[in-house]
Amino acid sequence: MLQAAVEMADTQGVEGLTLAALAAKLNVKTPSLYNHIKGLPDLRTQLSRRGLMLIKAAMVDAVIGKAKDDALLAVGFAYVDFARKHPGLYEAISILPDYEDPELKEAGNDVVFFLLRILEPYGLSEEDALHVVRGFRSMVHGFASLEHRNGFRMGLERDESLRRLLQTYLRGLRTTESAT
Repeated sequence: MLQAAVEMADTQGVEGLTLAALAAKLNVKTPSLYNHIKGLPDLRTQLSRRGLMLIKAAMVDAVIGKAKDDALLAVGFAYVDFARKHPGLYEAISILPDYEDPELKEAGNDVVFFLLRILEPYGLSEEDALHVVRGFRSMVHGFASLEHRNGFRMGLERDESLRRLLQTYLRGLRTTESAT
């Protein structure tokens, strides 16, 4: 059921995913879904959890054998690539319907802790590293969101723009690192 919801969210968006449409896709009656979920908010929470688990897995795969700048560059590309391949799941991550859900909170924290581990070689304080994570996420989320909404209409190669954006951020991070 969740995989069908993921497919629908990726093609129709999270807001386009309804229980009636999901039931129709699964060829069951809508009340049957309540054997698996508590309702639409619960389904959206499950989508968010799945999205966070999958984006973390994509980032982990991207950094194998890489460290420091190369790792962060790979994570940035993995993040944007995930948003390209899974726009519905990415939307579900972005709206986080119930951040008080313990499993959802844990999945979100796992992503943050993963990023913090990548930042360890920079020797930042915990607070500085958390600020870097926020800035990094804001940057790649902004890029992914603009791209998804056709905000880049010029004929420039988008991956090259992303690469330059990430490299500029990394130069700033190296400056911060040498100042500590």
